[in-house]
Amino acid sequence: MDAKNHKTVRVVISGYYGFNNSGDEAVLRSILLALEEQGKVQGLSIVPVVMSINPSLTSKMYNVESIHRMHMPSIYKAIKAADGLISGGGSLLQDATGIKSIPYYTGIIKLAQWLNKPTFIYAQGIGPVNRSWLAPFIKSAMQKSAYISVRDEQSAQYLQKIGVTKTIEVVPDPVMGMPLPEHVEIPDTNSSLPIIGVSVRFWREDRADLKRIADALVQLTQKRDVCIRFLPFHTPDDIEASKFVMSYMQVGFSAGSKLEIAHIGEDPQQMLYAVSQCDVLFGMRLHALIYAANQKVPLLGLSYDPKIDQFLKRINALPIGTTEELDIEAASQALMSLLDRKDAWLEHKLSYIEKLIEYAQKPSQHIVSTLR
Repeated sequence: MDAKNHKTVRVVISGYYGFNNSGDEAVLRSILLALEEQGKVQGLSIVPVVMSINPSLTSKMYNVESIHRMHMPSIYKAIKAADGLISGGGSLLQDATGIKSIPYYTGIIKLAQWLNKPTFIYAQGIGPVNRSWLAPFIKSAMQKSAYISVRDEQSAQYLQKIGVTKTIEVVPDPVMGMPLPEHVEIPDTNSSLPIIGVSVRFWREDRADLKRIADALVQLTQKRDVCIRFLPFHTPDDIEASKFVMSYMQVGFSAGSKLEIAHIGEDPQQMLYAVSQCDVLFGMRLHALIYAANQKVPLLGLSYDPKIDQFLKRINALPIGTTEELDIEAASQALMSLLDRKDAWLEHKLSYIEKLIEYAQKPSQHIVSTLR
């Protein structure tokens, strides 16, 4: 592409960024990398402006401009000066975590539309939406967007159900396309024992789900010596959840096994590398499972939300259990089976995983093409 035809555009990116959640930071990193890659292919320089709860951290981590997600004068100014707005990815449009998310994120989209800027919905997971009065917010924002992509069929079906008539593309989560880091900045993670990566989070108030996970992991160590490495995806909460599980594993835990928490830092690509070092991953967090699939690490998912089931379905898998019910013997046996038959697991899943990795570039291709 010659210099005369080369173009530079500014794009504001809205999402759940700067909150120390590795999954959402991985979404941002993946979007930025995909836009940069597609920009090079199509001769377009993209200047991202990221809305974040911690703009200084986001600017430093990604080398981008960043504004505070709650400072309306900055948001208005940034969108007015931009060539478009990207909303996503992640589970932004849902009310499971409260009633504010949907009005906030759709409000940002509507502001861009009122300013006559094209809006792009990037691989979002829609729902659950339990309050029907929130649906018109979503419909209005979607109907006037230049491009809509969602990360699962259920999200597409929900949008169609509430009356969205625009074309909706079903694509993988952006993190399926995230590469390993060029430089690894975490301590050496080698182990002479097989490594079971574990990602847990607080969900049930009585912690019965975490106690069952602890029992299953203890039972595994009674069958085989392993290194159980907890991977906290959302700090500090997941560190506390990991410590809770570890405290319940003291009784019956095999003396030949190891128990540890990995300290990764904030960079999602460093966490991706840590997951790549695991022999098997057992995860509650959606992005722990996506990281494992990205790196072709055999995985077991425990479902606390439909998004877990939906992702597992895309790689032709089912959850091993839920936060309501987990067969401890079956879970420990499944972990053993994955350790013994890693190649067979990969042979069965590889075509599904490679398809997701390939399709993860689709939203950025479309967005860059439109802006071009």
